[in-house]
Amino acid sequence: MKLPKIWWVLFLVSLVVIVPFLFPYLTLDPANSRITIIPGTIHYPLLVAHIVAAFIALLTGFFQFVDRIRLKNPRIHRFLGRIYVYSVFISGLLSLASILYAENFMKATSFLVLSFVWLFTCWKGYLTAINREFEEHRKWMIRSFGMTLVAISARLLVPILLLLYYIFHGFSLPHGMETVIGEVLNVNIWAGLILNFVVVEWAILKK
Repeated sequence: MKLPKIWWVLFLVSLVVIVPFLFPYLTLDPANSRITIIPGTIHYPLLVAHIVAAFIALLTGFFQFVDRIRLKNPRIHRFLGRIYVYSVFISGLLSLASILYAENFMKATSFLVLSFVWLFTCWKGYLTAINREFEEHRKWMIRSFGMTLVAISARLLVPILLLLYYIFHGFSLPHGMETVIGEVLNVNIWAGLILNFVVVEWAILKK
């Protein structure tokens, strides 16, 4: 079955969202980090490795669902699948380590839950492939890739969350824009996680 055009739109949107976020970390200069780095620690190397591995998982994950590869070139599909699994486990485990440097409890718990769910769904996808349970493999890989896309949806939700904050506070910003942005960035991962979970489970049930 040919993938719908919306899939390729999602692919392009994901690149547009994630590449500008990724680029500063490719300089390997902590001063360019979008996240406050704790000096004298391994925080920055952990963060860079996590982001790069997650980007590889994003790219390979998209092509796992392309029928031209999956059905006509199964060796390439399996090769990309292995890269995806390795990337998820590297990025997920590094994310767990990076939680020690989280700015606050809200961010720490959101990344903790996301990392565990991401690792678990990917592990289930890998096991079902090994056991040749291909229908279950498809479902678990959809779930896993849905967690991979949380980084994208969380960023896309930021303007919506800012608007909701503005509306719920009587069309005003009582504590200033900087405080509002900080509060939104504390919950956007949770919002992306919940949204992706609902969309993925709906897509699986629809199939």
